[in-house]
Amino acid sequence: MRATLHTLEQTIRQRRSADPSTSYVAKLAARGRAKIAQKVGEEAVETVIAAMAEDRAEIVGESADLIFHLMMLLADMDVPFDAVLDELDRREGVSGIAEKAARPKD
Repeated sequence: MRATLHTLEQTIRQRRSADPSTSYVAKLAARGRAKIAQKVGEEAVETVIAAMAEDRAEIVGESADLIFHLMMLLADMDVPFDAVLDELDRREGVSGIAEKAARPKD
């Protein structure tokens, strides 16, 4: 799994500076972080809709779109995907309730 996501991360990072007329990644990157974040939100909503419709094929496609756009956002913020994986590793074996309780309060 990590290999596929690392390959995707590298592809996104390479294509961000490509010609926007030939690369979706470059086109979206050129539109800025707000547009990338908006796409993450749209794909998240579409994933939820697919789940509520109990459409397994659709949720697979929408989940792939969501992950792709999340990877775009991480690249735009210069956050390596390994940082996310490290955070998941840190949380492994910790109760979700305990982890949430340990977060700083606003």
